[in-house]
Amino acid sequence: MAGRHKVTVVGAGNVGATAAHWIASKELADVVLVDIVEGVPQGKSLDLAQAAPIDGFDVKLVGTNSYAETANSDVVIITAGLPRKPGMSRDDLLKTNSDIVGSVTDQVAKYSPNSFIIIVSNPLDAMAQVAFRRSGFPKNRVMGMAGILDSARMRCFLAEALDVSVENVTAFVLGGHGDTMVPLPRYSTCAGIPVTELLSEKELAAIIERTANGGAEIVGLLKTGSAFYAPSLGAVEMTEAILKDKKKILPCAVFLEGEYGVNNLFVGVPVKLGKNGVEQIIEISLSNDERAALQKSAAAVQELIDVLGI
Repeated sequence: MAGRHKVTVVGAGNVGATAAHWIASKELADVVLVDIVEGVPQGKSLDLAQAAPIDGFDVKLVGTNSYAETANSDVVIITAGLPRKPGMSRDDLLKTNSDIVGSVTDQVAKYSPNSFIIIVSNPLDAMAQVAFRRSGFPKNRVMGMAGILDSARMRCFLAEALDVSVENVTAFVLGGHGDTMVPLPRYSTCAGIPVTELLSEKELAAIIERTANGGAEIVGLLKTGSAFYAPSLGAVEMTEAILKDKKKILPCAVFLEGEYGVNNLFVGVPVKLGKNGVEQIIEISLSNDERAALQKSAAAVQELIDVLGI
């Protein structure tokens, strides 16, 4: 029988450590937590390993400062980079995080040449493009986690407004991860009923705005960090879909080559995730307004790519 899957999480901050926690508690894979800070990945992995007897999960947890122990990982989740601080846009992080993600990707490609890379570092879409270019991996094996988080935020707010279970609510968000994201209420449902039938335009507009500013709202409240429970679980949902070959349709940032009229750019769209990573890009028909909003979102991502020159 084949051994357990192996997942490497790069960055042992709140997002990375919480991703390791979710993966372990779901018994998805053995986890290697990597960070440049000495002691932090080792300490967090040891703490999590000591939680195993209480919760009953049997996975191996390793914390390290080197990439040697990450060798032959099935999936690598990259959370490394500077987090946002209040008043900072995701784009302010551009150059610094591009250097960090680039050097991490070099190590990943060296030690786990057959892995799938899931990017969580911001600015998300641009960082996915950096990893794609630096790794030389095919486009089905490099993706960004943003749409799952954005639609989870929208689902949370919709369920609250409708006073129903979050399990009844689906939400649809396209575009780059940021203020230009494109939530699509007519494709968002409650128990199969379009939410446009259940909420007024004004109510929906408020929910869409709160979704787009979801990250900033949390940064403003925390003051010393950014969201981590939901972002880390979004990356784990993608990991699970790949490892279990679920063929699950999830919104992810992927490399588009003409789909939705976008070329050579990572932008969030619905994709089917399975054992081959991004197995299909789902194209849905958009109204003129929705298409224009998506083009605007893609243009915002393109600006960052131009600055980085990749």
